[in-house]
Amino acid sequence: MPHDHAHHHIDPKAGDGRLIGAVAVNLGLTVAQIIGGILSGSLALIADALHNLSDAASLVIALIARRIARKGATATMTYGYGRAEVVAALVNYTTLILLGIYLCYEAVLRLFDPHAVDGWLVVIIAGIALVVDLVTAALTWAMAKDSVNIRAAFLHNLADALGSVAVIVAGTLILLFDWQIIDPLVTFGIAGYILWMSFSEIGGVIRILMLGSPAGIDTDRLIEDLRTVDGVQDIHHAHLWQMQEHEPALEAHVVVAPGRWSDADRIKAALKDRLAGAGVSHSTLELECARHACTDSQRIGHS
Repeated sequence: MPHDHAHHHIDPKAGDGRLIGAVAVNLGLTVAQIIGGILSGSLALIADALHNLSDAASLVIALIARRIARKGATATMTYGYGRAEVVAALVNYTTLILLGIYLCYEAVLRLFDPHAVDGWLVVIIAGIALVVDLVTAALTWAMAKDSVNIRAAFLHNLADALGSVAVIVAGTLILLFDWQIIDPLVTFGIAGYILWMSFSEIGGVIRILMLGSPAGIDTDRLIEDLRTVDGVQDIHHAHLWQMQEHEPALEAHVVVAPGRWSDADRIKAALKDRLAGAGVSHSTLELECARHACTDSQRIGHS
């Protein structure tokens, strides 16, 4: 039987200009924050600057990955390059985790060796940073809904915006009460949020790369539903995964009931319709007559 394929496409070129603009403003802000952090003596401001630098890097990675993902399938990459965006998301989340750990380390050192902090300079630069963070978030928010790659970059920026708010609070408390210890404590808070956010998101990315089933589809229920199609006796060797972020795929062996082989095309079409209704956009079904079906086969996967 021939293999039929159905695909759902999202415009891959949408938003490149927004990403380039976001990269430019974040790089400029990073330079200003690092200089301000050094002059003011604020570790929290430097932490925010490093995170902002990672924002720019994450956006560059996201942009490159989007462009790679547009390449079509080749003889050596038969599935194409669509997963480049998922790989980019993994790189971005891993970078965030490493950054969060590093900031915790620096904050511990600062607790044992406190430095005087210029509160006014901290508040002014962090305020500028917050404005830039909000502009960048506005540029990427809409695209983040449809791409794990852009969502990773967007969450980078969201964490940085919250970090800027925390730094403003820290600078204000230093101005009002001379609480120098607030600087490393805010750094801990920024690092903690970065780590929490990254660990909560990275699992879904790893699931795609490990060929796990889509989070929104119950594999057992889907197979049971397919088995109820008229003319289907059994389904085995089933694999359900995501070829790309928005392209669930299934391949399986379908045993046609005795005496129904003449209806094979109709049965296959009915299975395809059932899969499309469940959100599976790509399927490869191998039909077997009941007399020559696989023996000792397992329902999900193969041994």
